[in-house]
Amino acid sequence: MSHDLSLAQNHAFQLARTPMVAVTLFQVDRKYGVPPSDELDDGEVTIIHEFDSHTIGPAH
Repeated sequence: MSHDLSLAQNHAFQLARTPMVAVTLFQVDRKYGVPPSDELDDGEVTIIHEFDSHTIGPAH
């Protein structure tokens, strides 16, 4: 988790490109996190963006 949005965005982009999986940048309690999209439980998080290296745009 990070308090810095630009750091979290950079991390998400790098994760999406390196292992070639979709990742989701989310916010909860003023912190940002980046898990693989298929592992995210949408319960109490605000999704900021989904990165998918296999498509030009967002994953969904």
